[in-house]
Amino acid sequence: MSLLVHTALAVDSNSGGHTAAPVVSVVRDALAESGGWLPFDRFMALALYHPQGGYYASGAHGIFGHGPSDGSDFVTAPLVSPRFGQVLARQVAQALQATAVQDVWEFGAGTGALAAQLIDTLDTLGLPPPRYHIVELSAPLRQRQAQRLARWADRVHWHDRLPQVIEGVVLGNEVLDAMPVKLLHRVDGVWHERGVAWDEGAGRFVWQDRATDLRPPCVLDGEHDYLTEIHPQAEAFVRTVGERLRHGAAFFIDYGFPEREYYHPQRIMGTLMCHRAHRADADPLTDVGAKDITAHVNFTGIALAAQQTGLEVLGYTSQGRFLLNAGLLDGLDDAPLPERVAALKLVHEHEMGELFKVIGLAPPASSRGWVPMGFAHGDRTHTL
Repeated sequence: MSLLVHTALAVDSNSGGHTAAPVVSVVRDALAESGGWLPFDRFMALALYHPQGGYYASGAHGIFGHGPSDGSDFVTAPLVSPRFGQVLARQVAQALQATAVQDVWEFGAGTGALAAQLIDTLDTLGLPPPRYHIVELSAPLRQRQAQRLARWADRVHWHDRLPQVIEGVVLGNEVLDAMPVKLLHRVDGVWHERGVAWDEGAGRFVWQDRATDLRPPCVLDGEHDYLTEIHPQAEAFVRTVGERLRHGAAFFIDYGFPEREYYHPQRIMGTLMCHRAHRADADPLTDVGAKDITAHVNFTGIALAAQQTGLEVLGYTSQGRFLLNAGLLDGLDDAPLPERVAALKLVHEHEMGELFKVIGLAPPASSRGWVPMGFAHGDRTHTL
């Protein structure tokens, strides 16, 4: 695993409630060592992943949930409805058969809910039981996953790094959005990299811009002031996967846009956002270590990074279309009303159905002769 990937995924074995003070000291020490300024991706990595109070290190048991009442900060699709994993399992089963592999690799398995839904459903589809691998560095999350997946203890394997060669179906649900991003700020026609400094008088972190040669991946019309993100770490991660995936396929599910929408001239404040207690704010410099920091995914950049290593794009579409193609509605009319309501949140445009996208990737040897069912209708690869 490359250093960039390791940084983006790393969490420590500490657990308990979020504690901002330790990681604030860590960031201040890093600022002192770097001359008083940190690029935002470095700040974001420390705030989220440092073992001394980083968000994912200190809050492993309270991050994922259903609402503020359970002490969580946000909900992911497998917790919205078990049908997410059950339907995704159909796509995984097709990919296992089409590419003749027997392993599933999941990144960022969270509570283990998606893994449980997938394994349970795959066992009903008539395939040889696949080996299930979870890449997870957090000891508290591993423990939580192991408890949920105890029924399949002989088939689930945990890893703290990628193998040198992958032969299997790779999954990442809301993984790319959590990887540190760089911020670029155009002011009066001049591009700057936005970083973080410490204001001693105010006793807080503040923004500080420095002129840079970095640019967004496309030309932005106009000369108006503009703040946005670029994604070198997520793209490096995808390149690492691409270099090691010999047979099989990869599916990444996340919120984001193709490049021309991501860098729309009217998106002047970018997509950076924080989440805490199921509320969003746009200030990552406060309550450091106590809330999530995230940015939408530029799926064009992900596709290009994959293609640079020889992977081919199997398809790209909205989560709603992907799940409908894979059979989300099958049998839904007979389900209790609460189950129907929850499942439809996965596909409704005003819920998760449109903002979330799915991209499928595969090496050439594994991409021929089949069309993933999730992309059978409404494929948007031409928009990337």
